[in-house]
Amino acid sequence: MWAGWGLGLKVDRWLYVAIVRPTVTFASLVWWPVCQTATAKRKLSKVQRLACLGITGAIRTTPTGAMKALVGLPPLNLVIQGETRSAAHRLWSLGCCSYLHSQRGHSHILTQLQKYDPIYAMGVDIMKPVFNLEPKYRVTMLTREEWTRSPGTPPVVKGLVGFTDGSRTEEGTGAGVFGQSVNRRLSISLGKHNTVFQAEVYAILACLHEVRTQDRSEKYVSIRSDSQAALKVLQAARITSSLVR
Repeated sequence: MWAGWGLGLKVDRWLYVAIVRPTVTFASLVWWPVCQTATAKRKLSKVQRLACLGITGAIRTTPTGAMKALVGLPPLNLVIQGETRSAAHRLWSLGCCSYLHSQRGHSHILTQLQKYDPIYAMGVDIMKPVFNLEPKYRVTMLTREEWTRSPGTPPVVKGLVGFTDGSRTEEGTGAGVFGQSVNRRLSISLGKHNTVFQAEVYAILACLHEVRTQDRSEKYVSIRSDSQAALKVLQAARITSSLVR
């Protein structure tokens, strides 16, 4: 039973999850195989037990498993494996660590991961940061007052106008385009592994491709999107997404 004094349950747990546990898992990509041994698992369990006792304020005889279930902490050796897999896949996606496909020691973690689930053999959207300091477009974020200044009429813009949207359902993710910028409604299926953010950005890209293939004579194109996240990332100078790039 918690004594009712000190930092409190939530703060204690946050300190462990945000500070202590990342310190323990630091550089786990190099030493993760050691965690497979029974000795290492026992030592990691002791560390987690100390954290659970500090968070819950329980008596010393309280079972470790019960405390971990109460505060929602998975076994530390499994957390280390998860961090290792995430790091390995991220480095491989960036082209930094081709040796991770090795069958020896710590470097075979990626082979194990891709064998367990083929989705990890797919490419990802992350890329090395680049900078777009001179964009060929302008992003305008209108306020509510600007939109409602003329009731029922959106702000006047030059050239063609297109509306884009992205959504996700149980069947998968999709992007849509409609408006003067296209001669037809576009409804694009993107499969089951994309996020709504990626669908929103892809819809903008699809609208641009449609305009370019039509060889329209208009000088300006205005694309309306309701995704604030997509607009802000297109407005940013630093790019870490190959789709945005």
